[in-house]
Amino acid sequence: MPVRKLREYLDAERVKYVVISHSPAYTSPEIAASAHIPGRELAKTVVVKLDNRLAMAVLPSSQQVDFDLLQSVAHVRGAALATEKEFTDRFPECEVGAMPPFGNLYGMDVFVSAELVKDEEIAFNAGSHTELVRLAYRDFERLVQPKVVHFAVPV
Repeated sequence: MPVRKLREYLDAERVKYVVISHSPAYTSPEIAASAHIPGRELAKTVVVKLDNRLAMAVLPSSQQVDFDLLQSVAHVRGAALATEKEFTDRFPECEVGAMPPFGNLYGMDVFVSAELVKDEEIAFNAGSHTELVRLAYRDFERLVQPKVVHFAVPV
């Protein structure tokens, strides 16, 4: 099952979601293939450092963060990839690299690529490298209240 914190939150908010189990996969292309989801429909969560605070950048797995664009749209002086050492303690029940994009549960701002808004559903890692959660994008947006901006470019 997805991480307890996420599952309890979704259940309390009466959000309908589906858990998709798949064989262990660690990269976005592996996860998409294992779960039979097109790469553009699978969201990946990247922990970034905006000036001196951590935030989440959520984008289609077939794209990558353009840090110059992110810096501009976040109105900060610096944007960079956070190191695992900087963020692992924020996600004690998650495997490294499998954090769900619910920054509101972890005290982090969330920036979502405008590309993800185009789909009716969003699928993402649920805290492990063997499970995804899929739910309506409108429910995700209502709960997380992300900043929807353009910061992703094709890989």
